[in-house]
Amino acid sequence: MGLARRALLLGLATPALVQAQAQAPAWPSRSIRLVVSFAPGASADFFARAIAPRLEARFGQAVVVENRPGAGGNIGVDAVAKAAADGHVLGVAAAGALSVNPVLQSSMPYDVARDLAPVGLALDIPFALVAGAAVPGDLRAVIAAAKAQPARFAMAHGGNGTGMHLAAALLLQMAGLQMPMAPFRGSAPAATAVLAGDTALGVVDIPACLALVQAGQLRALAVTSAARVAALPAVPTVAEAALPGYESVGWFGLIAPAGTPAAVVLRLSEALREELPALSERLLAVGAVPHWMGPDAFAGFIRSESTKYAAVIRAANIRVE
Repeated sequence: MGLARRALLLGLATPALVQAQAQAPAWPSRSIRLVVSFAPGASADFFARAIAPRLEARFGQAVVVENRPGAGGNIGVDAVAKAAADGHVLGVAAAGALSVNPVLQSSMPYDVARDLAPVGLALDIPFALVAGAAVPGDLRAVIAAAKAQPARFAMAHGGNGTGMHLAAALLLQMAGLQMPMAPFRGSAPAATAVLAGDTALGVVDIPACLALVQAGQLRALAVTSAARVAALPAVPTVAEAALPGYESVGWFGLIAPAGTPAAVVLRLSEALREELPALSERLLAVGAVPHWMGPDAFAGFIRSESTKYAAVIRAANIRVE
């Protein structure tokens, strides 16, 4: 699926929402904790901190953003899965923790279908392939150099099982490269590793590297989407730069603990749908593409993405110990 800007679904409240609101509990009755499964500086964190004040104004309670990075998003999502199902703990969760890790890892701390209630898809996330300022050339030249001197190159990404991990693995597979992978606890630490010269390359989400690229401290060799992104309009796609047919993007959505009242889930999903247009310009400016789905569609999307990623994992022979 391309990443041209999608129309957000706007309109009147659905009959299901009207019925659910009539039966809604007194919610929220206290502050809401919004758990982000990545470190500050990543797309998920940017989105959470952008939407939190709008939810506060809408629901009349504080929304506190809490970063719980690590284990490819599993730590943050597990915190949501084990929270009280009363609508006062929500999560911003990515493809890795919801669709990739359950396929990739033999043991998971939560079951997506059993322990979580999907609220709504929010964003599609293209990634950037970045290099340190000392790494010369465009993507074709970097690929040639990595083949000639593989010991000089390693690839950072934002955590095992994340969309960044799969995007990096697919790139190496299509380029015919063998190089060490260096997982970090989110995009910002991975970008910092490339900046420090700890790794030559990195696949990170765009908010984590945008300022560094604009300052000339990192070079963006390509973006991983099918089309160029508004935040980095001069940067080619991987397909344009070197590998025709390449595309690999991530996504984020809101989740709640399983058992959260359906009325609360629907109110949150409608809030997400109605608030995204106001954030669209800010999100597009950092490389995130608004893309809303309601609870049922999001649940089906999570399942279909698991099927898709299972095929990518097999083809790339990805292993996580």
